[in-house]
Amino acid sequence: MAGVTHTTDRSAPSEGPAVTPQALLNALATRRRSSALVPCLLGGAVAAGLGLGALAVLVMAFWISSPYPDSGPGQALHVAAGLWLLAHGADVIRPDTLTGTPAPVGVTPLLLLGLPALLVHRAARDAADTAPDVRTALGGVAGGYLLVGAAAMFYAQGGPLYADPVSALVHLPLLAAVAAAAGVWTAYGRPRGPLPAYVLRLQDTAPVRALLDRRDQLAAAGRAAAAGAAVLVGGGALAVAVSLALHLEAAQASFLQLTGAWSGRAAVLLLAVALVPNAAVWGAAYALGPGVLLGAGQVAWPLGAPDGGPLLPSFPLLAAVPSPGPGTPLNWACAGVAVLAGLTAGWFVLRAAAPAGGGREEVWGRGETALTVGLAALFTGAALALPAALAGGPLGVGTLASFGPVWWQVGGAACGWVLVVGMPQVLGVRGWRGRIPKGAVDQEAAPASEFTPAGEAVDAADAFGSVGPRARRMPRWWPRRRAEGEAESGSAVASGGPSSGGLSARPGFEPYDFLDSGASGRSSSWHDTGARMVRWAMLGKVSERESRADEQVSASGSEPATRPEPASESVPMPGSAPLPESAPMSDSAPATRPAPTPAEAAPHTADAPQADGSPKAGPAGPELAGPAGPADKASDAEGGGST
Repeated sequence: MAGVTHTTDRSAPSEGPAVTPQALLNALATRRRSSALVPCLLGGAVAAGLGLGALAVLVMAFWISSPYPDSGPGQALHVAAGLWLLAHGADVIRPDTLTGTPAPVGVTPLLLLGLPALLVHRAARDAADTAPDVRTALGGVAGGYLLVGAAAMFYAQGGPLYADPVSALVHLPLLAAVAAAAGVWTAYGRPRGPLPAYVLRLQDTAPVRALLDRRDQLAAAGRAAAAGAAVLVGGGALAVAVSLALHLEAAQASFLQLTGAWSGRAAVLLLAVALVPNAAVWGAAYALGPGVLLGAGQVAWPLGAPDGGPLLPSFPLLAAVPSPGPGTPLNWACAGVAVLAGLTAGWFVLRAAAPAGGGREEVWGRGETALTVGLAALFTGAALALPAALAGGPLGVGTLASFGPVWWQVGGAACGWVLVVGMPQVLGVRGWRGRIPKGAVDQEAAPASEFTPAGEAVDAADAFGSVGPRARRMPRWWPRRRAEGEAESGSAVASGGPSSGGLSARPGFEPYDFLDSGASGRSSSWHDTGARMVRWAMLGKVSERESRADEQVSASGSEPATRPEPASESVPMPGSAPLPESAPMSDSAPATRPAPTPAEAAPHTADAPQADGSPKAGPAGPELAGPAGPADKASDAEGGGST
């Protein structure tokens, strides 16, 4: 009975592992993640099923309408599965050939490639709304898609068109992962941060830090590369269209030769439409220079096409292949597409490196601009190399084992064209927009002088700040030949005096705040030596009175022991009439000139002669601030109260 626990036993039971709130939260999060993973898996499987079902319906429709249904619906479904795998970039094998040797087909219809990519993108975008985190949505959608893809790959084995297992295992996961990641990123609003922890750790490395410090250059290079690649592909499509128009009879004959049933012709037409993006890439490769492989060692490029080329399959798009023989001027004109692509990429770089309406401070340095052009060239090459790798591939064995453009040659040629054409364009225009115009200086940098020699004087309109391209001039380093009257007028304007009529005769000229031109003697005496001495004496008197007022305030009304002798009041010299208060004072008077002596500052009875020659008292000067002392009052009385 020792081991029996009675019901009245109050001892504490044995304690198990402690349950913390964090453990409960982790368990709930795991359960929630597991419950959200199922809808993500279903979304990926549905996306794969939609793409596979669309092709199956199309193939079954052609099989039903065919007048020669040699096989049952099972073979049609096998063909649909093979086409679906081919749309992902996987190589498919056609075992039924005339020689009995299985022939690989590696040319991926680029238009069909967009169907699975779009479906996976939409499935991942919708799954991100319900998934608790990014990994659940991404992994669930990609996993569900790959499950259906694996089933389709096994189902297609043994059919008339089955996929190469190695190629399928590479291309299917790659497309599913990239498209699902793009969909989740779109669902979160295309954020640019925060970056994952491993990316943040990579920022400490020198290469990554150098790239992150040049985000503006990377963005400009990306835009330029996208524009250049678009011009290349568009120009290639135009070249193929022109070639098809020139070989229209051959294209029509090949279309009618393939089959006589309307269902078969519809299938050929749909296949040709699916291969239109491939033809555009072929045209771009032809315009860039590397050309298009028509078989082992046979290249068609602008300089010519092989005479004894391989026997190509009868297909309407292949009728656009140039005729055998050396190239013609029309073939050489295709190189203009590459030149136009380089100019376009360079123009997009210029928009960022040297804006058309910006100033010199907005122009990038020569090194930064050249680096941006180099990055744009690399991005353009990469943008052309990827579709070139998908647009080409084997069409059989033997001579047709290589067909289409060679991806590394196309990428290198695109990079080279952008560098050769875009680099001189960008650097040249950048240097032109960032130059200092010949004979132009900033108006702020030009020193203002009271006296300007007639040989160095600018135009009267420029001296008063006229608006226009002539408002910025370099000072002349040699005397300018002009008429005597023009030289006097220019000197007067540059020195601040009145103009003789050149300014007033100018349309739209409105003089303001200038000197009085009523009396030539008064206006011309403003810059005389005596007038300047009077002005300096007045300034000294004002400053002296202000200093005395400060001393009186500091002494609390008491008379200072020693008072500085006030400067004797100066009056204008004969012939130097003072001007109104609005007249500007010269800033170029010598600062080291001594104050006038009492003899020189003696009061005069006349300031300026009148019209009849008699002396005339000048106008009363402005009242001076500050209280006047006894000495000041005596001086004022002696001078008659006028300055």
